[in-house]
Amino acid sequence: MTSLSDPSFTLHGVGVSSGIAIGHAHLISHALLEVVHYQLPAHLIDDEIKRFSDAIATVKSDLELINDSLRKNAPAELGAFIGTHLMMLNDKSLSESPKSIIKNELCNAEWAIKLQMDEIVEQFEQIEDTYLRERKQDVIQVVERVIKVLLGHPSLSSEQQTSALQQERKLILVAHDISPADAIQFKQHEFAAFITDVGGVTSHTAILARSLNIPSIVALQKARDLIHDGELIIVDGKQGVVIVNPDKSILTEYKLRQNQWELEQQKLQRIKSTKAVTLDGTNIDLFANIEVPEDVVSAKAAGATGIGLYRTEFLFMNRREMPDEEEQFIAYKKVAEAMNGAPVVIRTLDLGADKQMNPDTVIECANPALGLRAIRYCLAEPQIFHTQLRALLRASNFGSIKILIPMLSTLAELRQTKLSLERAKASLRKQNIKFDENIALGGMIEIPAAAINAEAFASELDFLSIGTNDLIQYTLAIDRTDDAVAHLYNPLHPSVLKLIAMTIKAGEKLGKSVSVCGEMAGEAKLTKLLIGMGLRQLSMHPSHILSVKQQILHSQMSKLNKGAKKVLALTDIEKIEPAVAKFYSASNLRLKPRH
Repeated sequence: MTSLSDPSFTLHGVGVSSGIAIGHAHLISHALLEVVHYQLPAHLIDDEIKRFSDAIATVKSDLELINDSLRKNAPAELGAFIGTHLMMLNDKSLSESPKSIIKNELCNAEWAIKLQMDEIVEQFEQIEDTYLRERKQDVIQVVERVIKVLLGHPSLSSEQQTSALQQERKLILVAHDISPADAIQFKQHEFAAFITDVGGVTSHTAILARSLNIPSIVALQKARDLIHDGELIIVDGKQGVVIVNPDKSILTEYKLRQNQWELEQQKLQRIKSTKAVTLDGTNIDLFANIEVPEDVVSAKAAGATGIGLYRTEFLFMNRREMPDEEEQFIAYKKVAEAMNGAPVVIRTLDLGADKQMNPDTVIECANPALGLRAIRYCLAEPQIFHTQLRALLRASNFGSIKILIPMLSTLAELRQTKLSLERAKASLRKQNIKFDENIALGGMIEIPAAAINAEAFASELDFLSIGTNDLIQYTLAIDRTDDAVAHLYNPLHPSVLKLIAMTIKAGEKLGKSVSVCGEMAGEAKLTKLLIGMGLRQLSMHPSHILSVKQQILHSQMSKLNKGAKKVLALTDIEKIEPAVAKFYSASNLRLKPRH
């Protein structure tokens, strides 16, 4: 291990889970970098194919063992991640196609599965939706596990490895990427934080880190190369900063910050069962965003009063065939029943021309964000849409389900959607299958055209939900996944705030509820601004609920309304950010200045 006298330096990435961790670096090998290509004589090909099959079987066995060893109180995301990776291993594109490559190209198994992985990842790269595009990391992580076995690396679950890890009480994992399956084992050894070269805010590693409340930073680019094993490092998940070999003064300062952070987290637990009500009695609904039915556990544990966004894409990912009506019905019903009558807003399929289920038939699209996606795709594929609507309606008989339509831009799309919903209802009536005849239908406001025309949409819908992630992206013409322009992605841009305000006003005028389900909802530093603008429903990742609730409990509506009006009157982004920072000064919350 190095000492405090070694040169200190700082790395900047994307903080995806807040908190401060101080510990020694533990570098995780990146097996993909070790893969080399070599030719095999024809008489050894059968043995090589068997070696590949054995490696697949070993990884399956390891994952099943991890799954079986999960504690009952483990976060729900963990089992879901293992299930996803097992499903990938069972897919022929990973378990069978490399065998053909070995046979046809007379190459080694490691090279064959890497070639196959590259092809699959290239298809994922074409996907516009951030969440789905980042599922390529799951493919990479599964392939890495297989390659580790092929290369003869020791299993992380071996007694020898476990013994070595248990000697360290607090280590910080440094990797090119970390699979959720590995992260589960690391968690059992009380690792303090994750930092990776790659990844995004919606990657599985980020989701896992948030669910476990472990500080995590991704997109550090070269951390794995620059940091040496055993070096003392500080991880500031809130600021997205890693300090390597800090001097004594910096270390002392961060130890104080760490203690303060831990005390704050303990205090937040005290308000878990407290209702989210302002000082002057205004009630705010705090809902949870989920990806899989198992997420309901963490949503309820955080005190969510409903599900504000259930992304159904997870059911359709990493498979060549669409889930049938029964499979979808069971998933939706499970969530509805688990919420015991609390509202459950389920978004219909948000896939597009660039996101075909069969990766062999992907349709190229020059501008996927502007192409055949979300409701446009569903209306172009009526049978797929009909199947999902029937499943949703059937599940509505078991709870308070509401249907949410993504990416509406015209009233014509909405009216076509209503006709599709009526056809699904009629087909169920004909079969005497029960469903909620008065099921609520809502629309996502995530395109500027929809926000500008929000009043017209509100007149024909039961509720509106603002998807701030895409609304910001479309309003500012910025791809938030493009490093070259990501710094321009700003939720406090005056045009973005005006579009949100227009949507809220439309809902108020027509007596329709309006919620926010994008990342803005989970930003505690924006909570007072949003409810000051008139929002009464916020939906976010479960891990953000308590920090947002804390802001609500210390708010007074009269002051928030005045503050929000002042912010909305500003037209210069350079003035808006300090105004919002001042807005939160009473709670000692400051917005990080942009440069």
